[in-house]
Amino acid sequence: MRQQGQSPLSQKEKEKYMKNSISIQTKKDKTIIKIEEEADQKQILQELKKKLTELKKLYQEDTTPIYITGKVFKNKEMEQIQETIEKVLPVEIKFDSPKILGLHGIKRSFSKEIATSETKFHRGSLRSGQKIEFEGSLVILGDVNAGAEVLAGENIVVLGILRGMAHAGAKGNKEAIIAAASIESPQIRIANKVKEIEKEELEEEIKTCAYVDEQGELVLE
Repeated sequence: MRQQGQSPLSQKEKEKYMKNSISIQTKKDKTIIKIEEEADQKQILQELKKKLTELKKLYQEDTTPIYITGKVFKNKEMEQIQETIEKVLPVEIKFDSPKILGLHGIKRSFSKEIATSETKFHRGSLRSGQKIEFEGSLVILGDVNAGAEVLAGENIVVLGILRGMAHAGAKGNKEAIIAAASIESPQIRIANKVKEIEKEELEEEIKTCAYVDEQGELVLE
């Protein structure tokens, strides 16, 4: 409840609180729990606890596995959801969400606003052979040299020169961006999009930003 003096809920906020973020479909061989992409974790856990009480009545002695689909989660969020379900139903739980970052882990691409995100800062440059990954956004306070790798579930920002491999939106988010003082990598990736960069293209002018445009193309500018 909002305190006196606070601005009223916007229409978008009202819709968010009125709308169920979770829907459950029971089938012969599995139970599907679909979670809306825009639902926040607190909202999901609260609603899940309520729905599990109803779901438990259907299960009784059953051991039908549960499939979680709809939203792509961070690993910590998946653990919280799994713990919540297992307290009520000791059944197998599977997620339609990659636990690992990278092209081989992406099952589907999606678009989710990440203007604000959990961010990790790495002080210093990355040498060849070094690899750093994070489920939120990554800011490198230095260069990423050739042979180094940077993987982020959300954005990648390099304050120096990016010469190594960078993969933003590495769980499938096409809204992620890559930014650097100069992008000089032979290859960059955003979600499931890969762009091979020719040497001639880099020699034309300094490239500082990469993103996926409305046509679904990975653009470097």
